[in-house]
Amino acid sequence: MTQDWGKRTKMVHHGARRSQYGEVAEAIYLTQGFVYPNAEAAEARFLKSSPDEFIYARYGNPTVAVFEDRIAALEGTEDAFATASGMAAVSGAMTAMLRAGDHVVSSRALFGSCLYILEEVLTRYGVEVSFVDGLDLDQWRGAIRPDTKVVFLESISNPTLEVIDLRAVAALAHEVGAKVVVDNVFATPVFSRAVELGADVIIYSATKHIDGQGRALGGVICGTREFIRGTIEPYMKHTGGALSPFNAWVMLNGMTTLDLRVRAQAASAQAIAEALDGDPRLARVIYPGLASHPQHAIASAQMDGFGTVLALDIKAGKEAAFRFLNALQVAVISNNLGDARSIVTHPATTTHQRLPEDQKEALGITQGLIRVSVGLEDAADLIGDIRAALDMI
Repeated sequence: MTQDWGKRTKMVHHGARRSQYGEVAEAIYLTQGFVYPNAEAAEARFLKSSPDEFIYARYGNPTVAVFEDRIAALEGTEDAFATASGMAAVSGAMTAMLRAGDHVVSSRALFGSCLYILEEVLTRYGVEVSFVDGLDLDQWRGAIRPDTKVVFLESISNPTLEVIDLRAVAALAHEVGAKVVVDNVFATPVFSRAVELGADVIIYSATKHIDGQGRALGGVICGTREFIRGTIEPYMKHTGGALSPFNAWVMLNGMTTLDLRVRAQAASAQAIAEALDGDPRLARVIYPGLASHPQHAIASAQMDGFGTVLALDIKAGKEAAFRFLNALQVAVISNNLGDARSIVTHPATTTHQRLPEDQKEALGITQGLIRVSVGLEDAADLIGDIRAALDMI
């Protein structure tokens, strides 16, 4: 019956596990272990445990299991494994799947920490990684080989908001039997159609949007039950990247309002982008919801909305960008996104500062680029705040 529910209903109810007390809100099971009625039961559980039998918090927990079930139902996958952070999800998924000699093809437009995993960690252990311009299907076609095991991409790139044609890339990957791993944070679980478009593994930083209120770290890996329980769970339970029960409880509370928050934030992002598009002080306003965005048609076809993040490229460069940031009164300077508060970031000196200058230039991460994660404030206040700050540059 629950499979027929709409997204909002699933976000509130799916996967609920109530104790004998019949609590309304999900219980927090703050325990590191579980008691067995006898030695035979302990042996049986270690051999094979059911979905409602638990061994150790690093392996699984009732509160965490509710979160995993709920996000899997929302994303449209068979199962999910919750992790300590979004980067624990990225690194755990990739290292669990790969071994020395394997080949990965990735878009080069990625969050800095994702680049580190691909460039530094995987290659250290003998995995070959090829980078391509994610917007160029010919580059994907030329880089994917018969021995390619994984294709990795961000459905919307961080921070320049390139939108990759996921269906086309997935088709190329599946021709050689490669798995398609998608970091789907900017698309959000609300607007995502990643499974329909061919993604095999979907990763979220639950810190963004799902909590969405700046309270807790978390991540999740979504995929088939065979993949999650056969590949991801053994790796994660032995390496210790599991989500804490308290953080899972925070995420569950965040999910009850996820759809409402993200839709309101996306509407404000659209309004801000439209209000600022064409401002002479800006080289670019980057938002997939603008008709001027190079991949607007692709974004319209593969998502149910355009997300909560936009980027402003200030023509006058770094010093002007810093004056702009320092003049803002409503938006705060930080490096998170998907929060109820509007957050501004200067990627060239923070999230992507480790990249060489030529690579920043190739990715469009200029010294004037500002990433704007739109929160729940009044859109008119945010537009006024940004315009007033632009007057100070």
